[in-house]
Amino acid sequence: MRKKEALWFYLTISPWLLGFLIFTLGPIVASFYFSLTDWDLFTAPSFMGFANYASLLGKDEVFHKTVANTLYYGFLSVPLTMAVSLAIAYMLNRPLLGMRVYRTMFYIPSLVPVVATSMLFIWLFAPEVGLINTFLRLFGIRGPAWLLDPLWVKPALVIQSLWGIGSSIVLLLAGIQGVPEEFYEAAAIDGAGRGQQFFRITLPMLTPVIFFNLVMSIIGSLSTFAQVYIMTRGGPNNASMMIVPYLFDHAFRFYHMGYASAIAWLLFAMVLALTLMVLRSSSAWVYYESEVKRT
Repeated sequence: MRKKEALWFYLTISPWLLGFLIFTLGPIVASFYFSLTDWDLFTAPSFMGFANYASLLGKDEVFHKTVANTLYYGFLSVPLTMAVSLAIAYMLNRPLLGMRVYRTMFYIPSLVPVVATSMLFIWLFAPEVGLINTFLRLFGIRGPAWLLDPLWVKPALVIQSLWGIGSSIVLLLAGIQGVPEEFYEAAAIDGAGRGQQFFRITLPMLTPVIFFNLVMSIIGSLSTFAQVYIMTRGGPNNASMMIVPYLFDHAFRFYHMGYASAIAWLLFAMVLALTLMVLRSSSAWVYYESEVKRT
C-alpha cells in the first residue's frame, strides 16, 4: 500500500518536477557554467575560469557604478515605500464614508503595466511641461530636469517607485484588520492613546507582514529593470544604470552572454546576502501572535 501511494505521489508531482528540472534548475546550472566562459551566443563557449568575475570586481568601473546606483535606489526606495504604504494602510482602516472607493483608488495603480507607468512618468518628470515642475512653479520653485540631471535622476526613480505600492497597502490593511479588537479595548481601559496603541499593538502585530514586504521589496529594488530601461536607458552618463539593465545590455546588445551570466550570479549573491541579513535579524523584531518572547 505504501509503495502504491509513493508511486502515485511521484506520478502526480512529475509534471512539476520535470518543469523545475528543465526550466529552472537546468538554466541555473547552465548560467553558472556560462559565467565561466566567453560566449557570444553564436559560437561555442570558450572556458575562461573566473576571469569574468575578476573583470567585474576589479576593472569594470561601470559595473561598480551600477552596483552603487542599485544600492542607492534600494536603500531609499525600500524604506520610503514601506513607510508610505504603512501610513496609507493605517488611514484606509478608518470607518469613513466611501472608504471602499479610496481603497480601490490606491490599489488600481499597482495593476497598471510598468511600461505604461514609465511612459506616464516620463511626461510627469518633463523639465518644462511636466506636471511636477508645473506644480512647483506655482510656489516659485524651478524644478530640475529630473531624468536629464545626474543628480536628480535616481531620486526621480525613487519617487516613481511609490506608484506601485498598492499590493503592499492591501497586505498591511489586511494585517491591521486582523488585529483582535480586544487588544485595543484593553489598552484603552489602561489609558493608552492612539499613538501608544499603534506602536504597542498595531505595529508589533504587523511585523510578519512588514517582514514579508521588506524581503520582497529588497528583491524587487535590486532587480529593477523596466523603469530604467524605458525612462532613462541608464543615462545620463550611467547615473541611473542599474545591475539588471547592465546585464541586459551585455547579454542582448553586446552579446557577451558569459559576462552577463557572471553579473547575474553576483546579483544573486547580493540578493542572498541582504535577504539572509534580514532573516537573521527577524528574530529580534518580528512577533507572531502565538509566540512568547522573553524580555
